Amino acid sequence: MTETFVPPTPFAVPGRIAVSDQVATTWQPAVITAIRRETPRASTFRLTVPGWTGHLPGQHCMLRLTADDGYTAQRHYSIASAPDDTGHIELTLDHVPGGEVSGHLHSIARPGDTVEVRGPVSGFFAWTGDRPALLLGAGSGVVPLMSMLRHRRLRGVDVPLRLILSARTPEDVIYAGEYGAETTLIHTRTEGRLTAAHLKPYLADQPPGGWEAYVCGSNGFAEHASRLLADGGQPVHRIRIERFG
Repeated sequence: MTETFVPPTPFAVPGRIAVSDQVATTWQPAVITAIRRETPRASTFRLTVPGWTGHLPGQHCMLRLTADDGYTAQRHYSIASAPDDTGHIELTLDHVPGGEVSGHLHSIARPGDTVEVRGPVSGFFAWTGDRPALLLGAGSGVVPLMSMLRHRRLRGVDVPLRLILSARTPEDVIYAGEYGAETTLIHTRTEGRLTAAHLKPYLADQPPGGWEAYVCGSNGFAEHASRLLADGGQPVHRIRIERFG
């Protein structure tokens, strides 16, 4: 029987990134100012949040909808935008069949509508730009990783960053026009899933100080990618994971 690889927690260095509890528990009104289609299943929602105090690349927030009768629904969503975009955040959501929040946003919401957000939440998956980063994402798991990539570009950070992104087909690649030489794309429907061969060039020739590895995707992808990293020599305590599903 094959053992299930589960890296020990915590994945981040304890206490290195602080999150304000006061900010994280305060709901703030947010106005949808733009909706941008990314793929047949995913769209980006740009929100103006006047009280937003900023975030770190990789963090997420909570979004809440309130119906006329007072019923509320809320979900966690990773932040796609760089923290440099003051007063605004962008959230990229898959349209989940039967999903209360994603269904409303994809099918009903329009620019000018108001929702509520609170955050940023979680510091363990955040990247401050001070260490080389090896990013592994699948599908909408690229969302927090894109925040890191955008931050690096906007700030002109010269710390090494590499992204390996899996998507079923070219049409399923979120942010398709934004990738450059730092990115390796894997189209799993024609090329198969992520393998050790994809990681070998990066794990065999690491930058000074080694990589901080960030893995984001479904439960299956997170387990598979984490095992490949650990088997390839990446220190387990330097693997940070966000998973969904």
